[in-house]
Amino acid sequence: MRPKILVIDDEEAVCEILKFNLEREGYQVECAYSAEEALERDDLEVFSLFLVDIMMGQLSGFDFAGRVRNVTATEETPILFCSALSDEDCVVKGLNIGADDYVTKPFNIGEVLARVRAILRRTESTRRRAAADVIEQESIYEPDIVFRGLRIDRNNKECYLNNEPVTLTRTEFDILLFFLTHRNRIYSREEIIRNVWGEDVVVTGRTIDTNITRLRKKLGECEKYVVTRQGFGYGFKETN
Repeated sequence: MRPKILVIDDEEAVCEILKFNLEREGYQVECAYSAEEALERDDLEVFSLFLVDIMMGQLSGFDFAGRVRNVTATEETPILFCSALSDEDCVVKGLNIGADDYVTKPFNIGEVLARVRAILRRTESTRRRAAADVIEQESIYEPDIVFRGLRIDRNNKECYLNNEPVTLTRTEFDILLFFLTHRNRIYSREEIIRNVWGEDVVVTGRTIDTNITRLRKKLGECEKYVVTRQGFGYGFKETN
């Protein structure tokens, strides 16, 4: 089945441009002209991606993202922001809300299509891995990874600090899992992208920086072990 994309933008011309080009790529596309209109739908769970403007009517794209992230049926549906807000604070806010990527207007349609392809490839890869895990979960048990008060439950995809649950996004969890299983070495941003996102995914260095900054804030006393080496990258050092 072809992936289904919901474009949410209050500019009809932008919706039509995106719809036309996405459909040429083989996607099914529907449009909503406000966050309110999108949230009134009762079929949001059928979409493979939300492509969302930020500055709209009473509810912004940030409001839309916050609401769908709090609903089980859509909490993992990828979000790509496409907005004229290009300052770093807005980009960081969008990623902090849980967006998978951010494109600024005026956009290059080729870049938008490339980012859509990358997000959907990653989502499909994750879905296939999850399906394979379900098949094998009865015969494969992965022991917890423990470092001081930090514990990663690989089977249930959960993180604990001093036996208290730590809420991580999927990306933050994957980065921390990679660091804890590859300690005491500094990895470049390119190496982190390759190991966490995969070879073909379009991810910027700023996305890495933002996710690691958020991760550190959640690790309490263990944040000091996630280290930065200026000009080289990041790593997890057992002594600091």
